[in-house]
Amino acid sequence: MKDFVPHIFSFCRKLKVVTAKLMVLAVAGYLCLNVKATQAAGISSMRVGQGVGSVRIVFDADRKFDYKVFLLSSPKRLVVDTFNVPVSPKIEKQLDNNNLLSDPRLGTVGVDGTRIVFDLKKPVIVKKAFMLAPQSNFGWRFVVDVAIASEREFASKVGSKYALSTENAFAGSYSSSKSSKSEKSRPANKKKIVVLDPGHGGKDPGAIGYSGVYEKNITLAMAKELKTILEKEGYKVYLTRSSDIFIPLRDRVKIARKHNADLFMSIHADSAVNRSAKGLSVYTLSETASDKEAAALAERENKVDVVAGLNLLEHSKEVSDILINLAQRETMNRSSEFATFMVQEMRKSVKLKDNTHRFAGFAVLKAPDVPSVLLEMGYLSNRTEERLLKQKSYRKKLAESTSRAVDKYFDNMQHASVF
Repeated sequence: MKDFVPHIFSFCRKLKVVTAKLMVLAVAGYLCLNVKATQAAGISSMRVGQGVGSVRIVFDADRKFDYKVFLLSSPKRLVVDTFNVPVSPKIEKQLDNNNLLSDPRLGTVGVDGTRIVFDLKKPVIVKKAFMLAPQSNFGWRFVVDVAIASEREFASKVGSKYALSTENAFAGSYSSSKSSKSEKSRPANKKKIVVLDPGHGGKDPGAIGYSGVYEKNITLAMAKELKTILEKEGYKVYLTRSSDIFIPLRDRVKIARKHNADLFMSIHADSAVNRSAKGLSVYTLSETASDKEAAALAERENKVDVVAGLNLLEHSKEVSDILINLAQRETMNRSSEFATFMVQEMRKSVKLKDNTHRFAGFAVLKAPDVPSVLLEMGYLSNRTEERLLKQKSYRKKLAESTSRAVDKYFDNMQHASVF
């Protein structure tokens, strides 16, 4: 038995060495797998935003990479070639109900490239393609913007010779090293444009208050107060009228579009047979009014004007029809976002009507490409609210709340512009 003891100890020593080696190999293998997994991450996901007649595609990645973006015809396709970066197959099923693009499919190009192909439902042109360096909670992002176009415009840009690539990237692209320089080269604080529309005017007095005050005078006073506050905040502000004149409702929309408004607000004061009715409300567009009261109010505001179409002559009929459809949906969403901020801010300082955010078919809210709301400041038919609305201090309170809502809206839109 004693003769076996040395052999047993020798065997155990060898077993420990083998076990240690196995553990080292296992750890090494684990690390290698993790390195490979990290290297393989590449483009991990894709997000798509529907704009007004446009689509923004954002690819999330863990590194910077080379790219080439171009159009092909027969059938119409958008091609995105990426090089030296893996692409997750997860991006292939993310485009339900998109108006311009189908789900992408993946292929290969060359020895180190992945080809991402989108079938096009409408003719488009590629507006931008650029990389965004990591910032905040985001890693690297590759952005492609396409916009709806005519058949002729599409045909003129088909082929790889018109590609946007790493070498000839859109001028607006930037990386972290170029960011501060490009920011300095831009005009400081490019002003957002807000158009304020004091309701009624001239031959149309609007509602007549408890003591006989005219709505047209209250709305003009409020618009001027709000204009002053917004301009101090750095906004460019236009009024559809700055005096007691009559402007048809559709012309008010045209004024907003002429100034390329980023936001349009029509300002009104309500009235009701029931003199106890009171409270502020905010309306956005809906062809089907949210309730009978909203429908009656919409009809009352619209009857002073003949319904007319918007001027879209600068586009072909096909493009105009698509733009109107896309823009109306996008604009209604943005209008609702602003209305939400309005309600949040107004609630802090004034009496609100139940179901404050309402929907109606107001003519002044029908610009297809300008987010628009209609503010009913309160009831002139209510003795208390009429007295308040006649006071400059109360109107200033409303204007300050509105200004805060405007700030929140544009801050939110800026954050969402590259998501």
